[in-house]
Amino acid sequence: MITENKPANIRFLNAGDTALVAEFGNEIDEGINARVKHLSDCLKKNPIGGVIEFTPTFRSLLVCYAPEKISHSALKERLTAIAASFSGETGGAKKCVVHIPVAYGGEFGEDISRVSEHTGLSEAEIVAIHSGAEYLIYMLGFLPGFPYLGGMDKRLNTPRLKNPRTKIPEGSVGIGGEQTGIYPLASPGGWQLIGRTPVRPYDPSRERPFLYTAGDYIKFFPISFAEYQKIDGMKDYVCKVTEK
Repeated sequence: MITENKPANIRFLNAGDTALVAEFGNEIDEGINARVKHLSDCLKKNPIGGVIEFTPTFRSLLVCYAPEKISHSALKERLTAIAASFSGETGGAKKCVVHIPVAYGGEFGEDISRVSEHTGLSEAEIVAIHSGAEYLIYMLGFLPGFPYLGGMDKRLNTPRLKNPRTKIPEGSVGIGGEQTGIYPLASPGGWQLIGRTPVRPYDPSRERPFLYTAGDYIKFFPISFAEYQKIDGMKDYVCKVTEK
């Protein structure tokens, strides 16, 4: 059963006996994602008793709960009230931008020529456009630390590979349709590879395993292959983080 609350622009879908999905829309949209982040942030700051964990996505929040501690109806009521408090304002929250170095092209970006052919842009133009934006992290998924990013210039839109690769190197930066992202671990994948970063977006041995979280922004900046090798050999390299 789906319950819709128009004032809060939220509807609920059951996800088994101990979880529900709070959904805010049907498209990838920064405004919709802001509502998801608002609900997630509120639950972090003021936890609801009985809520075990929650996971944000592009347009919804999965909330897992203990039914012996909070009922399904009570949880929906609490979440609806929180969602309704969204004003559209950031409330003074700062924009966190994580700066990620990328060596573009060559052996690290074997598909950049294919992107160039599809878009009509030169490789230099692709690098300039790709590194010229700040990308909102809508969600993490697929792999630990894989950021689904919004805000890519439409001129770079390139379809995924017809036949995905069985293994993509860790740190690869790619384009898949309207999105761009980083492969934090070696894995299969079908995105067009345009570069590679020497930093590890996910490292379980770190005190903070992830370099970023949903709601942050990523800003790529070009580096040479020599700089890549230098950073790759550093154990103490720290990505620059700016707040606006």
